[in-house]
Amino acid sequence: MGNTSYYFILWILCIVPLIHSLTPKSPIQCNKTICTLENSYGTWNDRKTCYALNVTYPTTEQQLRLAVSYVVQNNLKAKIVTKFSHTIPALSCPQQNTNNNHAFFISTEKYDSGIEIDAENLAVTVDSGVRLRELIDEVEKNGFSLVAAPYWEGVTIGGVISTGAHGSSWWGKGGAFHEQVLEITVVVPASKSEGYAKILKLDSHHPLFNAAKVSLGVLGAISKVKLSIEHRFKRSVTFNFTDDNDIENVYMDHANKYEFADITWYPSRHTAVYRYDFRASLNASGDGVFDFFGFQVNSILIPESVRGAEKLLENTGNSKGKCLTASASLAFKKLTANGLKNNGQIFTGYPVIGYQGKMQTSGSCLYSSRIDTSCAWDPRIKGLFFYESSAIFPASKFGDFIKDVKNLRDINPQNFCGIDNYNGILIRYIKASEAYLGPSEDSIVIDFNYYRANDQFTPRLNQDVWEELEQMAFFKYGAKPHWAKNRNLAFLNVRQKYPKFNAFIDAKNQMDPQNVFSGDWSDEILYGKELVKFDGCALEGMCICSEDRHCSPQKGYLCTHGLVYKEARVCRLLSTSVNTDSL
Repeated sequence: MGNTSYYFILWILCIVPLIHSLTPKSPIQCNKTICTLENSYGTWNDRKTCYALNVTYPTTEQQLRLAVSYVVQNNLKAKIVTKFSHTIPALSCPQQNTNNNHAFFISTEKYDSGIEIDAENLAVTVDSGVRLRELIDEVEKNGFSLVAAPYWEGVTIGGVISTGAHGSSWWGKGGAFHEQVLEITVVVPASKSEGYAKILKLDSHHPLFNAAKVSLGVLGAISKVKLSIEHRFKRSVTFNFTDDNDIENVYMDHANKYEFADITWYPSRHTAVYRYDFRASLNASGDGVFDFFGFQVNSILIPESVRGAEKLLENTGNSKGKCLTASASLAFKKLTANGLKNNGQIFTGYPVIGYQGKMQTSGSCLYSSRIDTSCAWDPRIKGLFFYESSAIFPASKFGDFIKDVKNLRDINPQNFCGIDNYNGILIRYIKASEAYLGPSEDSIVIDFNYYRANDQFTPRLNQDVWEELEQMAFFKYGAKPHWAKNRNLAFLNVRQKYPKFNAFIDAKNQMDPQNVFSGDWSDEILYGKELVKFDGCALEGMCICSEDRHCSPQKGYLCTHGLVYKEARVCRLLSTSVNTDSL
């Protein structure tokens, strides 16, 4: 890639903040005979379609109870679906075939009006379908703040609780949203004499509370959530772009020093970005906003052009080209502070000081009605299409993982440019949790995105590196998968990683003994179903290869061992006679 392409990428990056975005479409689409469900990316891990007979949109708790009652009375399966459907695995999918379909969608899209603030007790009670941004704005308007929240605001409160979504902190209750929960109201199946559905109110003293804090949507229908809040506060944020020499030695100290610390690591660029983020005085000058670069509004031209360039580099096996675009992207992020804006307009210098509600979570691409713009991954355009892997490590093991990744990187740093084109490796912090499906010890969470081909049987450039990184995390170091992210192989043997997993299953059997809220995918992970192997299954993480046919031998990708983690089995390009026409 020459200088012209380099400056074209810079031009693309520079005009991104000038555009507005298209509102995401509803994840549920129905015709006269069937309803289908997509996630916000338009594609589940296995690329299958999710079906149900019909959908209902309750607006009150009583209507939600009646919906569950109808499902139970008619021997149907049910899944709760949120407005955004932002999970990557098929958590919200009851069935993936139309034969003998007996599933039903219950959408919380219109169950979104209730936000009740208890100022005296520093609590807020909210309907399950309320969007995170609406909740944040309401509590901030009344002089309070949510302490913990995910970085991405395109989620609902019920969805956040169900999947263990989080921000980043080791202070106080930590960065996980579910640790702010004081009470959960759940509608569960019941006997005929109880009207086939009943309402359970679970507080911290209830024996089912720690099961419901991270429920995966399989315990029942979350109706309301009561959360702790604090008096409104400000934050001061500085990003320090520096070398990555010492990450494995300082990651704990960094979290202990800064309340909202994180680190973004760009391995191919040998760069670490340390987030110095702490509370500031309410009197401190500043009305800053964190409008994260990756969630900003995009002209459709931008993500389509970026995707086109990415596909071209994949087609030609051009790692150097990916490194040029990774360098350009990193330079732009440094110039613009990755989306931090002083006084809500532009970045003029550090520190950026602003209220918690504007600094914790972002997603400006969600809010415009212009049809020529969208979020970068909107499936209605030919934009970004990627995987997202997210692993939760015991803090004590994370330094050794960093050393292994550096060893893998140092074999050929260009191989890591593919993730640095996105957001590198984001490193965040969450505390030990009493939730049965939360981490049992203080933990480090990593996230990284990487290219996904349009065709499921098309291998990807340097895909063996991402497969080794993935297997190193989940199997060598025993990391837990984030419940709403990851490819299917990340969930292998997940039961063994949670000491209280059996207690969660017991709670599930008590709350939903008829398995009304179970689905094909949730059954696979909850009951340990083995991944079925087939030709090409390893290319999209549907299996770990054990034979060449699980990769793409006809395109030169064969099953072999890892380079640093030798026990890994990965699909590596070992022949140069490759047909890349379908990349």
